[in-house]
Amino acid sequence: MIESKTKILTAASELFAESGANGLSVRAISKRAGLSTIGIYNHFQGKQGILDALYIEGFQMVMRAIDVDIEASEPREAVLQGLSNYIDLAAQHGGHYQLIFGRADPTYHPSSAATAVGEEAFNRLTHLVGLALPKSLSGRERREAALQLWALAHGYVSLQDHEATELIPHTAWRDLIMKAVTIHLDAIIDNADR
Repeated sequence: MIESKTKILTAASELFAESGANGLSVRAISKRAGLSTIGIYNHFQGKQGILDALYIEGFQMVMRAIDVDIEASEPREAVLQGLSNYIDLAAQHGGHYQLIFGRADPTYHPSSAATAVGEEAFNRLTHLVGLALPKSLSGRERREAALQLWALAHGYVSLQDHEATELIPHTAWRDLIMKAVTIHLDAIIDNADR
């Protein structure tokens, strides 16, 4: 049973990465996964259930990516490691990433359970970023700093798929993203100390 669910979600993620929402149908997923459409409905109650499972799984991956060992490094380095892991996640799990941050299916509306997992991921990022900031900052200021770093990393990751980005070698993107988030994190820390 778990193996079938894994096959279904893997097939759905691959199809979403290849063709977006237009390529994602129960029939296409069943063909890719090598399972019957009835089996898919038994596990997920159709496309919406599959999208919800991918959405939740995607944000769980985000949480694992930013769950770094804060005891083993300085807080600033932990934040940078978490953001580096986030960039790797986007590259390795394109279908999940595109669903939760990019080319969403216009008919899909995350369930309350899926939305809660997304909120938890952002709360964990806020906590991680907050460790690198002065204790005197408010919760709102910490959330804004986390949002700025997430938006910056996400913006660069999203640009990698744009036609105009052919001017930059694909292998240079990761370094470009890390340089930008490092500069921005250092600016946030410096401004917070003033």
